Amino acid sequence: MREFLPGAPLDAAAHWRLTRRLTLQLLAGWLVMTVGIIWFARELDALVLFGWPLSFYLAAQGATLVYVALIACYAWRMRTLDRRYVPEPVHDD
Repeated sequence: MREFLPGAPLDAAAHWRLTRRLTLQLLAGWLVMTVGIIWFARELDALVLFGWPLSFYLAAQGATLVYVALIACYAWRMRTLDRRYVPEPVHDD
């Protein structure tokens, strides 16, 4: 992992490329989760979890947890990318 060095040029193109790739990957995960529940709802209805069909459980609980995990992943990775490519502001005290 490359650390940002003071005085080194900011690689904005690399930062933007990695940001777009991360965003597209997470949007693909969101799409798979959302469409997957709807697409396989009839097959998932055959499985029952705590008295409810699995499709209902995934739509009500599981999808929400996956969405929160996607947001957490985005925040963590963007913090890492920003630390790597964006210099810290210099404070003159």
